[in-house]
Amino acid sequence: MSETPKLPTVNRAWHLQSRPVGWPKPEDFALVEEEVRQPREGQVLVRNLYVSVDPYMRGRMSEAKSYVAPFELGKAMQGGAVGEVVASNAEGLAVGDHVLHFLGWREYATFDAKQAVKVDPEAAPLSTYLGVLGMTGLTAYAGLLRTAAFKEGDSVFVSGAAGAVGSQVGQIAKLKGASRVIGSAGSDEKVKLLIEEYGFDAAFNYKTGKVGSLLREAAPDGVDVYFDNVGGDHLEAAIGSLNTDGRIAICGMISVYNNTEAAPGPRNLARLIQTRGRIQGFLVGDHNDLQQQFVDEVGTWIRAGELKYRETVVEGIENNLEAFLGVLRGENTGKMIVKL
Repeated sequence: MSETPKLPTVNRAWHLQSRPVGWPKPEDFALVEEEVRQPREGQVLVRNLYVSVDPYMRGRMSEAKSYVAPFELGKAMQGGAVGEVVASNAEGLAVGDHVLHFLGWREYATFDAKQAVKVDPEAAPLSTYLGVLGMTGLTAYAGLLRTAAFKEGDSVFVSGAAGAVGSQVGQIAKLKGASRVIGSAGSDEKVKLLIEEYGFDAAFNYKTGKVGSLLREAAPDGVDVYFDNVGGDHLEAAIGSLNTDGRIAICGMISVYNNTEAAPGPRNLARLIQTRGRIQGFLVGDHNDLQQQFVDEVGTWIRAGELKYRETVVEGIENNLEAFLGVLRGENTGKMIVKL
């Protein structure tokens, strides 16, 4: 008779100790040992295998009112995670099943089974459910196709194009028949990656000159769609190159997340009158109705080798914070993942 596996009793989790002012500092956080809570009726205990760190988490560290509640001081932070069920007190999920959930930043998580989505490690690597087939992938898909109303023949500019979202936006645009796809990135190595691996038509290193001039050179006929991950000078440059009836989808503005004073807005908004252009922000949670369509279409592209992705993997829960700070510094290529 086999022995019942011994369940863990101690968990390590990252707590927010104080709200960062400007750039987050290590002393704003603490890796804390806490007791593992066994699952009650309808709950599961999951051992996290991969956790996600994303730019939006910086906003949750502030008290400012936003679209999602801020992280609570002295409590474990949250984020996407994929793990293995190690104890179950719920129908539909058994020990050994793999699930996607949103109690990352910790080694073990106990939560209601209805908050978990079962995933298949045979269909795709588990880490992809946090990136190319997860929330970041759906962000790219919904933002480009629905918010920006992309259509075949459009010229598309993507900022932060070597990141998890941006790299997928550019490739989807190409697969859907874009006339030209332009990306910006923060290093010559990333620019090379965009063109040689992801199939962008043009790309530039925004650190080598004024973004407006670099964009005009890369897109002499202007752009129909701008997918914004950066804000600031990139948004102003895109407005300057926007064609008639152009659309701008605001996904993120990583360039201003750590500012202690309000950043100046684009100085050329009046050009939207001339171009009849449109700017619209969006949240991925508003587009969950596209989930199945997204997984079916993107999953097919990935299996066929038509859509490529990269991951930057950091090992160990103790390095979770450094991985997050690395995202803010632009050190990742593709999706930043922490492997536990």
